[in-house]
Amino acid sequence: MTKQLLPLPKIDSNFSLEKAIKSRRSIRNFVKYNLSLEEISQLLWSAYGITDKNTNFHSVPSAGATFPLEIYYTTSEGVFHYIPQEHSVEQTIFKDITENLSNVCWNQQFIKKASISIIICAVYERTTLYYGERGYRYVYIEVGHVAENLCLQAVSLGLGSVCIGAFDDARLKKLLLLPKDVEPIYIVTIGKPK
Repeated sequence: MTKQLLPLPKIDSNFSLEKAIKSRRSIRNFVKYNLSLEEISQLLWSAYGITDKNTNFHSVPSAGATFPLEIYYTTSEGVFHYIPQEHSVEQTIFKDITENLSNVCWNQQFIKKASISIIICAVYERTTLYYGERGYRYVYIEVGHVAENLCLQAVSLGLGSVCIGAFDDARLKKLLLLPKDVEPIYIVTIGKPK
């Protein structure tokens, strides 16, 4: 696996949160566009990045600070795993799996033209160990926070996004070569709107 530090995220812009909320739409028509490393960095930080190193606070709330999520993404270069503690990524697959990802998502063709697909996964036990069965609910709430941050950050970067919950769980897990305890829950596909 190859690890790469990401550029530091920007914490200020001329694009207001209110404008991002007003402008956010589900976009399924993309033009071919390769994201810069800075754009990928910004998206990942907004999704699950560390916002305070002293407290290990992330960009989203987490029940009991259990932080059960693992963030993966795919581009034409392969599959990458985000490491929030270092604000880095490690490449886990070294080939383009976009066609297969589209197939696993019940042939949603727009995935093929998107710049990036961010797969939000969870290790449920990190939260259910403390909260029992109710922990599953907390994990899903956290996933929603991450997805919303991604959609709003995408808008502020001049990008479009669409959230995907329709996929074959077992096939997606196998396609991404996920560890046994990591389960895929949600996908946010992002690209340059057509």
